[in-house]
Amino acid sequence: MKKLFVITGEYSGDIHASHVVSELKKLCPDIVVEGIGGENLKKAGVKLFSDHKKMSAVGISLKIIYEHLTLGKRVVDYLKNEFKPDLVLCIDYGVFNLNVARFLKHAGIKVFYYIPPQVWASRKWRIHTIKKYIDKVLCIFPFEKPMYESYGIKTHYCGHPLVSQLPEKVDRSEFFKRHGLDVDKKLVSIFPGSRVFELKQLMNVFIRSAKRLKKKHPDLQFCISHAPNLSDDVYNKYLKNTDFKVIKGENHALLSSSDALILASGTVALEACLYQVPMIIAYRGPWLFYLIYLMVRCIKKVSLPNIIADRMIVPEIIQGDVSAHNIARHIEKILYNKSYRDDYVRQLGEVKDLLSDKISSKEAAREIFEEICNKS
Repeated sequence: MKKLFVITGEYSGDIHASHVVSELKKLCPDIVVEGIGGENLKKAGVKLFSDHKKMSAVGISLKIIYEHLTLGKRVVDYLKNEFKPDLVLCIDYGVFNLNVARFLKHAGIKVFYYIPPQVWASRKWRIHTIKKYIDKVLCIFPFEKPMYESYGIKTHYCGHPLVSQLPEKVDRSEFFKRHGLDVDKKLVSIFPGSRVFELKQLMNVFIRSAKRLKKKHPDLQFCISHAPNLSDDVYNKYLKNTDFKVIKGENHALLSSSDALILASGTVALEACLYQVPMIIAYRGPWLFYLIYLMVRCIKKVSLPNIIADRMIVPEIIQGDVSAHNIARHIEKILYNKSYRDDYVRQLGEVKDLLSDKISSKEAAREIFEEICNKS
């Protein structure tokens, strides 16, 4: 009987892992799968060694470091002495997974890495750790494959999971009607991030940008996306002097039905790209952290569409340049310069095509199946 152990560190990894496991069970129905994850893996029939409660803590503290080290030791001991898997699949969550992989390699346990650390973006020296301790990288960006192979690392390009997992575009008329929006007016939506510090850095300037645009263009309407993981209190303190509509838990519907987007950097930019909705990216943080970032980064672009295309498509407004004036100016160009907008949408389509028509979870499952279930 073949055994697989899956290690994820947070919600999105749990989702991606559950799709891989579901596809793998179609190929190898009797495979036994255990892992660290959440409700999605549990629903896919995975017995959880541990959930995400201690994995998904944010920040650095002695308590968090201790809990990660303790969990790492427990899982390594369990895999070496009890479960003895044919393969361990690490998903994202680089610091924890690469440390665990180090001990698994010494124990003779094979490790695949799906959605590997973004070494091309910062701390590229981690690629040497990957070469040392990971048996195969299952990458999700087309440019990752030649990069890993240039270091002699076995690699398979699976395609990006969002391509197959992203919901279809919502019916705009129905969505507008449900939320009391005017279908004849352009909609600009604001996604200020899902972390408290992002709201602290960006929400006020995003709202000032929207007010500036509304004053100049009264026909515009605005919505703010409310991240489900943040409380209403966190949002409400920024919204006291606004009448902008706040929509919670409908990110994909809001993204796909908007005419333009004001985004904090992150995966949401790639989701917007796949919907081919023009956007601007604005991001800033405390200056100390920004200076550290400048020292460890490997590329100058911050948004995934620009990184994938290897050119500037999405306007990036970073750190000291983040202002209501700069944001409003770019949004106006997106909304009212037709030739610019048409070219922008076309280029987003080219990025979408670059991500391939592969179904990422099926590709990953097939690689795992070939490794542990289809060998004589």
